[in-house]
Amino acid sequence: MHCSRLLEMMFSLRLLAACSAAALLIASTQPPKSQPEIGTFGFNVAGMDRSVAPGDDFVRYAVGKWVDTTEIPPDRSSLGSVAVIREKAAARVREVIERTTTANAPAGSDVRKIGDYFATFMDAAHIEQLGATPLKTDLDAIAAIETHRDLSAALGSSIRADVDVLNGLGNFSTPRIMGLWVAEDLNDATHYRPYLMQGGLGMPDREYYVGSSPRYAELRTRYEEHVAHMLRLASFTQPEARAKRVMALELAIARTHASVADTGDASKGNTVWLRSELPTKAPGLDWTAFLTAAGLNDQPRFGAWQPGAITGISQLTTSQPLQTWKDYLAFHAIESAAPFLSTAFADEYFAFNGQAVSGTPQQRERWKRGVDATSDALGEAIGRLYVGKYFPPEAKAQAQQMANNLLQAFAARLDRLDWMGPETRAHARKKLANFRVMVGYPDKWRDYSSLQIVRGDAHGNWQRAALFEYRRNVAKLGRTVDRSEWFVTPQTVNALFGPSQNCITLPAAILAPTFFDPNADAAVNYGALGGGLGHEVSHGFDDNGALFDADGNLKNWWTPQDLDHFRAEAKKLADQYSAYEPLPGLHINGQQTSSENIADVAGLATAWDAYQLSLQGKPAPVIEGFPAQQRFFLGWAQNYRAKFREDALRRQIVTQVMAPAPYRALTVRNLDAWYAAFEVKPGQKLYLTPAERVKIW
Repeated sequence: MHCSRLLEMMFSLRLLAACSAAALLIASTQPPKSQPEIGTFGFNVAGMDRSVAPGDDFVRYAVGKWVDTTEIPPDRSSLGSVAVIREKAAARVREVIERTTTANAPAGSDVRKIGDYFATFMDAAHIEQLGATPLKTDLDAIAAIETHRDLSAALGSSIRADVDVLNGLGNFSTPRIMGLWVAEDLNDATHYRPYLMQGGLGMPDREYYVGSSPRYAELRTRYEEHVAHMLRLASFTQPEARAKRVMALELAIARTHASVADTGDASKGNTVWLRSELPTKAPGLDWTAFLTAAGLNDQPRFGAWQPGAITGISQLTTSQPLQTWKDYLAFHAIESAAPFLSTAFADEYFAFNGQAVSGTPQQRERWKRGVDATSDALGEAIGRLYVGKYFPPEAKAQAQQMANNLLQAFAARLDRLDWMGPETRAHARKKLANFRVMVGYPDKWRDYSSLQIVRGDAHGNWQRAALFEYRRNVAKLGRTVDRSEWFVTPQTVNALFGPSQNCITLPAAILAPTFFDPNADAAVNYGALGGGLGHEVSHGFDDNGALFDADGNLKNWWTPQDLDHFRAEAKKLADQYSAYEPLPGLHINGQQTSSENIADVAGLATAWDAYQLSLQGKPAPVIEGFPAQQRFFLGWAQNYRAKFREDALRRQIVTQVMAPAPYRALTVRNLDAWYAAFEVKPGQKLYLTPAERVKIW
């Protein structure tokens, strides 16, 4: 975290330490076949700080010297295992893409489109010559707005698809005034429902607008300066006055927004408005003009995921002056396009969004930005080439087997639960039996034949690709749900669970160290990969996934007594995380991160069980003085080693549904096996009494 369509609703990028089942297929008692990428058995022993007791600071003990000696690259705001794997995947994608730039591919083919898109983005000299010219059509259209109806149509035409918003694959605070999310109907997962999502903010979250800390006040001043500078680059008169109006409007929009925690609550998001009710439920917008421009006017019903925000935003279209809205639209047309424009625009975009907001000192190399942009536009076309070179069928079969093993371990945990009654347990087993795991890449590939890519038109290619994706999503409406659809590309370093489909997605690119190394010790792989895969499995039973039945519908299948116990344990875990204070005065929001924290506890416990099963009653070897039990937990900790710039850490805490990685590593505090493995005693800083340890699954 951010799946699949199964409850995409709530999770923000979900990161799956997920799997190549090779780890499970290698007997724990077998030595590695060859040298692992990390250390001698898959773990960086030199990166430990053994001067610290594991029970006082387990993260420091496991990865402290790595933290001391590792520098965050100047083009990044943080560095962790996922970032390292993403850099490796990006280099591979670049190699795949650049092969297509010289290929004699037929016009209109996916290969030609990939090559043309990337080459056009990389042609910085041509983009520089164009300057602000690519913006002219959009800015002229905004300048021509004269009536409220015109405004409503302009806002509707700007709406785009926020795919898997709640899985972290979209952005709650999209600059579009609203986002469209086409997903399963929460009450009937066999059909799609169009969800309208809150949007309209240029900064990451409402807290940046309404928060009282000096840092937020500083960023608000910097943002207003940024708005003015962007308008000035596009030759607008009175940019400072326009920027003040834009900032005031966005502040008003922010005040209507739901919080991240509320947005992640599926039960709160299951609001259905009929098309005929929109003018009374959310007065202000000319809904006919808005929906007609968005291609949605024939839809009979909508999901209002954040109804208060939709109502509030709609009212602002009439309560705020038309000129303010025109200034707002002009700025966001420039802001959204800036990465595809000349250096002055791209640099100012980075100066605010990268440096000011996240503390990143240096903009990423152009080829990396080109890889991301091309992958955003033609993701599955690139993915098809990627897996052909880097992910053989054997790897897919191995990963599928690992997933099956983790499912078996979780089923055994369900059977052993002492707090769950037989009625709830029967539903849970049925739900687990319906789980699907999609590994590596989709069985059928996306059709890009209708997407036009024009060599030499970087801005236009970006716009056409976004519109293509939007129309592809709108075209689903009225159809039955396609359960084979993927919502991440094979080259994505992530893993997802979708509650409405009971489906786990494990892209090919995630199957790399530190998540998985086929030559590493099995205990390390189980701690990292197994813990991540167990995390995704348990999302079907966390505080949101548990609300979805075996068919993916939002339906309570718990007895009141079992649900009360579950919620009490979840509250205890939320309180545990809320006590962590990564920055002075800024605590983790345990409720906001609840789903991910539950999944970490359950996932690691399940992976521990799966590792014990893999031993088949045989003793595990001791490697370099480390018993297997310790290697398991060290593999988990290594997978969540990370460093943050302060602004990036603040942004994650405020906007994300996952706790910062080092705090995810502290999940171990809730497992009895960790205490035994490292002889953690009362009086040590991380010690929890048995009663304080959270055991949900």
